Amino acid sequence: MNTFAHIALDDRDEPLTLVWPATGNPAAFLHFDRAEAWRAFIADLGIDQRIPAITQQKFARAQTLYLLGWIDFSLVKAGELAALIALELAVMDRYGGHLSKSKRGFAALLKYMVEVEGLTDNDIPMVVRCGGTAIGQLVGDVNPTLAERRNALAHGDPFDGLPTGGLLELVRDLINFAYRDYIAEAASLGASA
Repeated sequence: MNTFAHIALDDRDEPLTLVWPATGNPAAFLHFDRAEAWRAFIADLGIDQRIPAITQQKFARAQTLYLLGWIDFSLVKAGELAALIALELAVMDRYGGHLSKSKRGFAALLKYMVEVEGLTDNDIPMVVRCGGTAIGQLVGDVNPTLAERRNALAHGDPFDGLPTGGLLELVRDLINFAYRDYIAEAASLGASA
């Protein structure tokens, strides 16, 4: 299946270059010379297909905006906001019922992933592959946190600044973690059918 095939992209005169984690290097520079290479890269960052459709759709919107960054690089920043919105939906869906209504903010739900669900850097495939750490962005040890990034994008100008390297991939990994039991249950139901 050719993901995002309905979006036509022409090759560029100059390569698209961005900071993104690569194997063994949490802050590498990736270069894309052809539109199809960029399309394949973005398509490969999709979340597990067994995750509920509403989260799939929100995350696909983020991927689409990243893809359109080929045409206008500032759209990657809008894609970051869309990705963080998809993550907020996912953690609210999975963990919101475990916190009182007054304590269900995005930051609290991200901390819940670590403090209650036991998320560690070893559970985040991007961190395992590339090195570095991501947990501080969830619990507040590193600023800006993911919740602070979301707030800055949503309440400021989402097109300001440079993209955050690897954000879409990190969000993908966190959504997959949040739905890990749901995915496992769907897999076992599929195997028994």
